[in-house]
Amino acid sequence: MAEYQNVQVEVAAPVAVVTIDRPKVLNALNDQTIAELTSAFTALEADTSVHAVILTGGGEKAFVAGADINELKACDVRASIDKSIKGQNLLNLIENSRQVVIAAVNGFALGGGCELMMACDIRLASATARIGQPEVSLGIIPGYGGTQRLPRLVGRGKAKQLILTGDMIDATEAHRIGLVEEVYPAEELMAAAKKMAAKIASRGPVAVATSKRCINLGLDVDLRSGLEYEYTQFGVMFSTGDKEEGCGAFLEKRKPEFKGR
Repeated sequence: MAEYQNVQVEVAAPVAVVTIDRPKVLNALNDQTIAELTSAFTALEADTSVHAVILTGGGEKAFVAGADINELKACDVRASIDKSIKGQNLLNLIENSRQVVIAAVNGFALGGGCELMMACDIRLASATARIGQPEVSLGIIPGYGGTQRLPRLVGRGKAKQLILTGDMIDATEAHRIGLVEEVYPAEELMAAAKKMAAKIASRGPVAVATSKRCINLGLDVDLRSGLEYEYTQFGVMFSTGDKEEGCGAFLEKRKPEFKGR
């Protein structure tokens, strides 16, 4: 794993922790941080020993408080489109990873930070988290997928309310509307994320990755097409060693030892 300036990666297989480490600027996403995150997640995707990844922010105040406003101020049309594409490519990489990515939202998750957490499979928040898409207050719009992922998670009306007002919501409200799955006291957040990641990583890796892919694809197609994809992938599972091990372990009343194949 490469060494980075703004990102820390800790691997304790089968779980990895990726920390955005710019606490002095509330972990703002500048171009370098986007590039480092892209490199880190690309490397993790190739690491077959890692089955779950926790993404969090350094320090106690922020997950990611947004984009680097100084960089945004300097952008022209071409540079802004390039920035948006690079950010969207990173979030697509996370969303489509074979690994399960858990966002441990430990503070402000604004703008690009909200978009980043929405690309993760599961979002856990501390009680101190504050979440929002405030781009309209800067005279711009979300550029890393906020206008697309937010309505898919919370519905069209609530997404419009959040994006068009630019308002922040607290963790309790985010949980109520389905934007985060669980809320924990700040001091318990990482332990809870690691416990969930370890549980997921203990399951059949091929089955977990395939389930994630079926859910993601199903949201973008009609029900009939999604069901057809599911039964096809269900059949594929019966050609795997993990299926033999899982069923055998159940019948033999022992813990399965999955190999991920």
